[in-house]
Amino acid sequence: MSPDRGWRRPHSYHHGNLKEVLLEAARKLIEQYGPAGFSLTEAARLAGVSPAAPYRHFRDRDALLAEVARSGFERFAARLDMAWNNGIPTPLSAFENLGRAYLAFARDEPASYTVMFEAGAASATAGETIPAAERAFDVLQRAAAALCRSLPENERPPIRLMSLHVWAISHGVATLFAQGELQGRKVPMSPDEILESAMLIYLKGLGILPNAKATVAQP
Repeated sequence: MSPDRGWRRPHSYHHGNLKEVLLEAARKLIEQYGPAGFSLTEAARLAGVSPAAPYRHFRDRDALLAEVARSGFERFAARLDMAWNNGIPTPLSAFENLGRAYLAFARDEPASYTVMFEAGAASATAGETIPAAERAFDVLQRAAAALCRSLPENERPPIRLMSLHVWAISHGVATLFAQGELQGRKVPMSPDEILESAMLIYLKGLGILPNAKATVAQP
């Protein structure tokens, strides 16, 4: 299917929003061909601008991909922060909202999500970190810290390590569904249900859930 189908350059296009129009075109091409499957010239064509126009904002295709990742992480971090909502009404319910928001972003913005976690595509400069990616991870760390407050200090896991576990599980579920691995196996559960059950098992293992230790100890 042609990437032009279902996408039209905004009627209000002018040089002031050239960058966003090119990003929108890139995301459309990424959905069709993957991060490595298009050129800057093709992005310009889909955006309806001259082949030279993208170079006003991007030195090459990698720079365009880096901006797709950066802007994606900005929206991702904002969505996670809104879902966490400072642990309101309870840390556990907010944590569940956080998981749903994670999967919703991966589902709603597949092109951005792919590039955000594509090796070498998230930054135009090797070793460079994206502040928004750090903010997204910080939301997970704040959520982990809030959940662990119910544990005695000597039984609390390292917060950063716990956050990495949560991120890895969430990313695994999102990626498997995005690649069609789980649908192909006709798994009778939605991504949200799989992530929720995985998190319940994980939090029970840490002793965070109410009466978790008593439940685990029962024969």
